[in-house]
Amino acid sequence: MQALRVETLSGDLSGVSLTDIAEPVRGPGEVLVRIRAASLNFPDLLMTRGDYQFKPDVPFTSGLECAGEVIEAEPGSGFAPGDRVVGGNKVGAFAEIANLPVRGVSPMPDGVGFAAAAAMGAAYSTAYTGLIELSGLKAGQWVLIHGASGGVGLAACDLAKTMGARVIAATGVSEKCDAIRELAQPETVIHADGRFRETVAEITGGALCDIVFDPVGGDVFDESTRCVAFAGKLVVVGFTSGRIAEVATNIPLIKGFSIVGLRAGEYARRFPERGRAINAAIAELASAGRITPAVDRRIPLTAWREGFEAMANRELVGKVVFEPGS
Repeated sequence: MQALRVETLSGDLSGVSLTDIAEPVRGPGEVLVRIRAASLNFPDLLMTRGDYQFKPDVPFTSGLECAGEVIEAEPGSGFAPGDRVVGGNKVGAFAEIANLPVRGVSPMPDGVGFAAAAAMGAAYSTAYTGLIELSGLKAGQWVLIHGASGGVGLAACDLAKTMGARVIAATGVSEKCDAIRELAQPETVIHADGRFRETVAEITGGALCDIVFDPVGGDVFDESTRCVAFAGKLVVVGFTSGRIAEVATNIPLIKGFSIVGLRAGEYARRFPERGRAINAAIAELASAGRITPAVDRRIPLTAWREGFEAMANRELVGKVVFEPGS
């Protein structure tokens, strides 16, 4: 079968190739799945460089999440051949067939296709864990969402708006504002470059934001500390800017806000009952048509480089979905 293999770590994808490898054999506690769609996440790109906190030994098959059909499952697992499922692991999804841990597999939401299901998992679980589980998002609250053109950012906009929040979508690329406005339909879209606290204050009538959701870090995080309302939450999601920011502790003390670290996958692993509840809540919203992932492009796995390069060059508005065998 074909699989996207990271043979060596590099900053230019030179160590990555689509390769024929043996089909996997299901092990204990695993589900063997034929992959119909797999979505690209920023950690997938970072892992090709060795820049992510999880560093698998090379060579490895890339890919965090996918959707497909069960080929084989352990008796008593709750799954049977032919079941349509969504799930993932830290690696392995960019292939025609993958072994997934039973704990990482869920039934596909009713009425949702393979591409949308694959694009939904990590992005919406990250958004739900950060906004609702850890920050207690309530209707009517102001939420500032950075990186709003990315899969996670758009999922956060979609989810927050669905829950009745007032969403300020922010992007560092001004050319993406119109696309974000059309896809996410937030309260407003801002170009978060340099000083944007005054813009946020004007939009909110001086109230600032109850929650700031930040996958970007760096200068954006620095300025975001000035945008959080008293008793608010600043959710640290990642560092796509490339700089891990620091904060003087007198700032959250004086302003009375909390800095919340978000690792949705680790949260679900440490608290599996909460992870299952989060997945169930997302599936219910998706089945009811209340949330819809934004897919920038669906492409064959053979065109993997196009997807990775588009992500690296910040060209995307939404998720890339690879379709093996197409």
